Amino acid sequence: MKIRRRELLKASAAIALAGSLPRLARGADTSGVYDLERFGNARILHTTDTHAQLRPVFFREPSVNLGVGAMAGQPPHLVGKAFLDRFGIRPDSADAYAFTCVEFEKAAPRFGKLGGFAHLKTLIDKLRADVGEKRSLLLDGGDLWQGTGLSNAMRGADMVEAANLLGIEAMTGHWEFTYGEQALRDNLARFKGEFLAQNVFLTEEAAFNDAKAFDPASGRVFKPSVIKEIGGHRIAVIGQAFPYVPIAHPKRFTPDWTFGIRDEELQKLVDGHRSNDKVDAVILLSHNGMDVDLKLASRVSGIDVILGGHTHDAVPQPISVQNAGGVTLVTNAGSNGKFLGVLDLDLGKGKVANVRYRLLPVFAELLKPDPAMQALIDKMREPHATEWSEKIGAADRLLYRRGNFSGTVDQLICDALLSELDTEIALSPGFRWGLTALAGQPLTMDDLLSETAITYPETYVATMTGGQIKDVLEDVCDNLFNADPYHQQGGDMVRVGGLAYTCSPAEPIGKRISELKLAHGKHLEAHKHYKVAGWASVNEQQGAPVWDVVAKHLRAGRPPNRDAPGVTLKGVEDNPGITGLG
Repeated sequence: MKIRRRELLKASAAIALAGSLPRLARGADTSGVYDLERFGNARILHTTDTHAQLRPVFFREPSVNLGVGAMAGQPPHLVGKAFLDRFGIRPDSADAYAFTCVEFEKAAPRFGKLGGFAHLKTLIDKLRADVGEKRSLLLDGGDLWQGTGLSNAMRGADMVEAANLLGIEAMTGHWEFTYGEQALRDNLARFKGEFLAQNVFLTEEAAFNDAKAFDPASGRVFKPSVIKEIGGHRIAVIGQAFPYVPIAHPKRFTPDWTFGIRDEELQKLVDGHRSNDKVDAVILLSHNGMDVDLKLASRVSGIDVILGGHTHDAVPQPISVQNAGGVTLVTNAGSNGKFLGVLDLDLGKGKVANVRYRLLPVFAELLKPDPAMQALIDKMREPHATEWSEKIGAADRLLYRRGNFSGTVDQLICDALLSELDTEIALSPGFRWGLTALAGQPLTMDDLLSETAITYPETYVATMTGGQIKDVLEDVCDNLFNADPYHQQGGDMVRVGGLAYTCSPAEPIGKRISELKLAHGKHLEAHKHYKVAGWASVNEQQGAPVWDVVAKHLRAGRPPNRDAPGVTLKGVEDNPGITGLG
């Protein structure tokens, strides 16, 4: 590994934006806000987990992001004041609003929305121009094509056009795979950059049948890496797709492919770039999730920086990890287009002499929207504008999704499932994508689709025993809180309606979930059968799409359920990854 520890610690002191940014009207003079001091001789820009959000958004960061075991109290598992203290951010600042849930409802009107591809385009063009031609590289960490009604309708084709105009030169994937192989390959044929995934291989049967692969000899389905020339230096970029696609999503979307972390194959790839290609830096463009990346960085040597995604963690400073070859920096760049990672490298021959990293919040009102990108967005949205602008309700409170156990968006979805499908219990997946709506905000079909737009949205009603329900909760909880990051698959706890339970995250599997009770207080019986509603099953279902069920519920004007989330936590009272249940 080429980064010296002393230099790394100095580099890690760089933080995103110091102090508070003023709330400025769009188009006002914002000179200096995004002026970064020149450093090094190569700049890498990183976006990830934008989830097809072409327009600026509100997105509340979690109040619960628990770490257990060795990760307790360690980034990214810090929230609220603990997060602000760890990264030296003033509580009433724009950075506090962007990076945490602190005073979110008070700060949102003050600082406005973040992200938006027209605004990202303006910022990216500026940051690339600042370092000069052929001295920068724009990378995307995946979850680019999914998360809105538009992307779902166009199977990601809208985001390919936007990515091409933005100038993305390489990306990896996760939800992109849920459109199926044909749609994926059609989109990649139009994508002007590289799609990289070193950890996706053909199954034995698919290889025997000569299924399409980038490298038939090894069975690698996609190009694993690319070498880019930047400022006269050679940088290897390796792609790491989400390792658990066939587990987290219906296997029918990727029947011929196997995934996995595959750190042994990764090590061989890194060694080859170092010894044979004589690169000056190795970057891993990852969609593993931050905890997985931290473990991987301790096991695989020779990677200078991991640009991470998947878990939506916005971490202002890189985390340094010691391994057999030296030190690797691990980053994670948030979600929904809220942030842009800026990695400046000081490259020498065969080594990284020093680095500087900043995670910049993209304040929409501080950036003039790029006219060409705005025109493209308007053109793509126009055919659906009338249908999706219909008001179907209003936010009776702050509606948000992100949090380990609950979110008011998911409470609304569970309420709709219980009411419209007439069941005792409702289950809703703990997706981390999905926007925030301020209290009183009108809700449109477009808003609802931004919480539910997937390719397997069908609702269902199933009969389950109390024991089966507990087993489901235990299984998802183990995925979230397993002490070994390699057994974590991202996402949050399944949301529940009509049910309350106690969770002890630090306990082993089988002992985390207890005291399950129905809404009326009666204990769930292990052998008794219950009627359960849900959606997004990995098994094919025939029910109505969840967005239609929730829209029907909202149009009916039913009184909102303001009951507190039915989860009681034990054993994490002093954990800095919690400021309140949600």
